[in-house]
Amino acid sequence: MSQMEKLFKLKQNGTTVRTEIVAGLSTFMTMAYIVALNPNLLTGFGANGGQQLWNAVFMATVLSAGIGTLVMAFAANKPFAMAPGMGLNSFFALVVGNIAVMTGMEYTGAYNAALCIILLEGILFLVLSFLRVREKIVEAIPLGVRMGIAPGIGLMLMNIGFGSNAGVYTEDGGPFYMLGTFFTNLTSSITRDTMGKEGYATMVLYVVTTLVGLFAIVAMNHKGIKGSVLYGMLVAAVVYWVGGFIFLDGFAPFASLKDASFVPPFADMMHTTFMKFDFADFFQIGWATAVMLIITFCMIDMFDTIGTLVGTASRAGMLDKDGKMPQMKQALVADAVGTLAGSITGTSTVTTFVESASGVEAGGRTGLTSLVTGVLFLLCMFIAPIAALIPAPATSAALIYVGVLMIGGLKNIDWNDISQVVPVALMLIFMPVTGSIGHGIGIAIISYTAIKLCCGKAKEVTVLTYILAILFLLKFFLVV
Repeated sequence: MSQMEKLFKLKQNGTTVRTEIVAGLSTFMTMAYIVALNPNLLTGFGANGGQQLWNAVFMATVLSAGIGTLVMAFAANKPFAMAPGMGLNSFFALVVGNIAVMTGMEYTGAYNAALCIILLEGILFLVLSFLRVREKIVEAIPLGVRMGIAPGIGLMLMNIGFGSNAGVYTEDGGPFYMLGTFFTNLTSSITRDTMGKEGYATMVLYVVTTLVGLFAIVAMNHKGIKGSVLYGMLVAAVVYWVGGFIFLDGFAPFASLKDASFVPPFADMMHTTFMKFDFADFFQIGWATAVMLIITFCMIDMFDTIGTLVGTASRAGMLDKDGKMPQMKQALVADAVGTLAGSITGTSTVTTFVESASGVEAGGRTGLTSLVTGVLFLLCMFIAPIAALIPAPATSAALIYVGVLMIGGLKNIDWNDISQVVPVALMLIFMPVTGSIGHGIGIAIISYTAIKLCCGKAKEVTVLTYILAILFLLKFFLVV
């Protein structure tokens, strides 16, 4: 216990070992979906590269997430977890496909060529982090915009929970989305005819499970129960399993365990993606295209990470009066190490996950939270089939709840200052609509700079803020 106190300064941060463990579990359970989803997205659900590539990416996912999160725990002592970033992985898969078409390579060969982007990005970020350049970029984001990042992330989490975290409803149809399919189609007879009895029952069970989980979290939090997010997810999971047995024919959530393999596919990773960088084929796409791809990945990852760190730290009360987070350099170094680990093992950019907010809400305040999450990711190479048993609506409940809490950060905005209000309002829209924290920050910086110029207050904008605004303009209109 004394060793834990020495390592993570638990008393100084007002937390306990039990609270940190529960927080680490909460973060892991909201992120566990990435273990299977990342290899699915990067290999077209196994259609591209075959089972061997899928296994390799699976191993790369759990190893890079575990390594990056453990570095965050010990180097930065922050309760943030990392894994291959959503959005970035889809973009990476698109790049791999384009390289395959342009060079005529098989998918696995194109995949290894594209890994060069991730390696160079990781090296660049590591250098910039040690030189504190990334910290300076954080400071160049106007304070009002920084205060608005957490609420923007909150809306994005709610959008994921209500809208994007979808469920599949039939063998031939789907998926459905709560906001787009259920809440906008309350004329249930039409919906039932479209989806069929079984599909409609699945959708209703999904929505009920999410709402029960959400209300359970709220009720337990109201009673002061530590780890309410984690326990609420477990309540939601039980509701889903029981409801499935009662209302759905052939429902068998644990059937996957019957033929599941608990042997880590190390050999597939070593043979397929581990240190398999192919620079010669990568630069066949042209130097200009290659450089633009590297810049694009860097900008998206940099501001997604910065936004997540600042937004989650804001919710945890870790920012000082100037909106700065202590140990920011170490946290950014950990993020860069995660990306390097991802490139070496064979996956797309590793970044700090917004789902870390669920652990923060469960009381996580130190690196012990990250240590627990990181160890669980590493154990996933043995227990992935078990982690996959947590149903999507249980995750939705946690994301919605945490999102609601993060919106509360809007109280820190000076509503009498239009140069703060407009950028934050635009950011609140852009983050959930584009699904990118970085894009939201970009439009906020551009609008803040434009408003200051139009109001004759150009001197209030720093040189680095002007540079960031120009870079985002170039990205939006020339790179995208």
